[in-house]
Amino acid sequence: MIEAAIMVIFPLCLAFAALTDTLTMTIPNRVSLILLVSFAVLAPLAGMGWADYGQHFLAGLVVFAVCFALFGIGAMGGGDAKLLTATSVWFGLNMQLLNFLTYVAVFGGLLTVVLLVMRIDRFAAFRLGPVDHLLDRKQGVPYGIAIGAAALLCYPSSVMVQYALAGGN
Repeated sequence: MIEAAIMVIFPLCLAFAALTDTLTMTIPNRVSLILLVSFAVLAPLAGMGWADYGQHFLAGLVVFAVCFALFGIGAMGGGDAKLLTATSVWFGLNMQLLNFLTYVAVFGGLLTVVLLVMRIDRFAAFRLGPVDHLLDRKQGVPYGIAIGAAALLCYPSSVMVQYALAGGN
């Protein structure tokens, strides 16, 4: 049961966050809260030691500090900052976190370039249906897409998945 929760909760939360950010340019607070609470409950039940457990929350604290500064200067949205923080807790303070953050930066950069190109006047005739707002130059970039894509790409090699595959041992 714990292994199934580890394999399902994280990917579903990140997919939902990416989808809602795409459709509404917001990431519900409950997604970040579910990620934090589920990690807090599942990690010790899966057999994670207390030192490692604390190190995962330290990763979240470090990412939160950087995100808070970026939010403070207007370079990052609040939902993106909360989602990135909660997701970082699942990776821990290690190379997996660095890989995840690198992919977030790469995917976020690509997404930004694509949206900037699509927002040029000659693309104004294109309609994207429920995501037409993405073509609005006044809108920001739904970074939840990049965070979700990077998280889903990196999650299979994460410590939590290794705990799940080992059956909590």
